[in-house]
Amino acid sequence: MMKKKITILLSLIMIFCLAACGNSAGDMERSSTEKNAIKNETGNDSANSTDDNAQAESSANDDIQTQTSDARTQTENAGQSENVNVSDIENAGLPETQGNKVLVAYFSATGTTEGVAEHIAKGLNADIYEIIPEAPYTDADLNYNDNNSRSTIEMNDPTSRPGISGSVADIDQYDIVFIGYPIWWGEAPRIVSTFVESYDFSSKTVVPFCTSGGSGVGSSATNLEQLTSGATWMEGHRLNGSDSQDTVMEWVNSLDLNLEE
Repeated sequence: MMKKKITILLSLIMIFCLAACGNSAGDMERSSTEKNAIKNETGNDSANSTDDNAQAESSANDDIQTQTSDARTQTENAGQSENVNVSDIENAGLPETQGNKVLVAYFSATGTTEGVAEHIAKGLNADIYEIIPEAPYTDADLNYNDNNSRSTIEMNDPTSRPGISGSVADIDQYDIVFIGYPIWWGEAPRIVSTFVESYDFSSKTVVPFCTSGGSGVGSSATNLEQLTSGATWMEGHRLNGSDSQDTVMEWVNSLDLNLEE
């Protein structure tokens, strides 16, 4: 009987132990499951949080890029607008014309007319051209007391046209042409007629001037004018070879040639 009780007691103890072990295992399994669930949930939240942060950062970067692009576009547009305005201002300040271009052409057998021509060219910052004869004149050629001298023969022949060495390069570029010469027998030397007939003076202003020991300009300028067409001829003027730069320029400035236009 006693042995039976002991057996029953041991069985109860074993049952109790087994029950306790089962509960402990269940708790451990439940604890592990809950931990895994918490871990998974935490992991998903972290992943979701990471995705949300990445999206927010990407959106912020897009906003920055958009703002930067807009700022760059505004700057470029402002720069373009500024360039246009500056160009308009600069163009508005420029004169419509750059001024009339002047040529001073002269024939001078003894150097007297040359000095006056140089005064004009210097005063106007003009180009200068010397009418040089193919055959230079000698002292004997210029002896007006000799009826057989070269100059006398040429001046007695209105059709005489002595040859010129060289030519004006692109006379079309000049708006105003001064033509200077000495007075021979009351006229311009025939070589000046050669010069005048060699070029087209249409639409140009021609300013004749002469030098002499006492004779005036006479009909020399009007006779030269008749050898051209389409040009505007100013009244001829006599100057002295000894005239100063100021004296010569006083006459030039009185012509009102509008050289600054």
